[in-house]
Amino acid sequence: MPDLESRLEEFREDFQRVRSEVAKVLVGQEEVVRHTLIALFAGGHCLLEGVPGLGKTLLVRTLAQVLELEYSRIQFTPDLMPADIIGTRLVVETDRGERRFEFQRGPIFGQIVLADEVNRATPKTQSALLEAMQEREVTVGTESHSLGSPFLVLATQNPLEMDGTYPLPEAQLDRFIFKVNVPFPKREELTEVLARTTDEYHADIGKVLDGPRIEQHQQLVRQIVVASHVRDYAVRLLLATHPDQPGSPEPIRRFVRYGGSPRGVQALLLGAKILAALDRRYNVGFEDLRAIAGPALRHRILLNFEGEAEGMTPDALIEEVLRHVPEVAEGADILAS
Repeated sequence: MPDLESRLEEFREDFQRVRSEVAKVLVGQEEVVRHTLIALFAGGHCLLEGVPGLGKTLLVRTLAQVLELEYSRIQFTPDLMPADIIGTRLVVETDRGERRFEFQRGPIFGQIVLADEVNRATPKTQSALLEAMQEREVTVGTESHSLGSPFLVLATQNPLEMDGTYPLPEAQLDRFIFKVNVPFPKREELTEVLARTTDEYHADIGKVLDGPRIEQHQQLVRQIVVASHVRDYAVRLLLATHPDQPGSPEPIRRFVRYGGSPRGVQALLLGAKILAALDRRYNVGFEDLRAIAGPALRHRILLNFEGEAEGMTPDALIEEVLRHVPEVAEGADILAS
């Protein structure tokens, strides 16, 4: 497998080059950057959540500078309309004086789209992203228009407890491969932020990857092998997030209304494949699935009233699932293909 080995080494080098360029601007947040890049190479969209001022928008803008992709930004506000996102049909006059309808593309027709403060728009406007994020196309009237490739939506949102926010519908949350929580910076990181933002500091950012190269890496990481018992472990992790499934942990049955969807286990496997590739392994291990379970599942677990009243969090419930579900099912033949 010399060819695969060399291509995976190129992937690891490109991954690190992007991280290094982003680090010239963004201080800290290594795990946030890492999970965002994993979402990129997995071919999925990413939701970044954190209080204002933590660099969520800066991360996406910097990533757009590093990647040779068409970049567009949508600032979500309560008065934003669906046509402001996908575009609309306008009456235009031709050179011969004839009038006809012509579709004017909206900002969704980019390759890397920043949906800034996505939960400040109304549910009607938020739903304008559903078709684009899943089918990679938009429909206006009776016509469908394909989006570019690669296509990545990086959405930022403030915690739901803040004023002027609308919770994202479950169908839209499920379209994000990962939800990444952006933590507050540490003391030394805040000191570095001050040095970069209040002194004379200029970051010279270079372009690292273009669209075709990204697509090559997206296809490459899918070649990482997943053994049958590892795949079964991923399935059992997902099933254990459902309160009506036999053998699910007691906290899940008590505090959860709905568990993860099939997209959740897809996110688990794709993210685990990339982690294995970054670790110079050609097959997915149990530790890869556990490492990516938080970003892949936290937005797909819906709490019931008791769970919200008790202050439970999806991350705490995911930890319960990881402790409860054994790596190999009882009586399973780990050599089965």
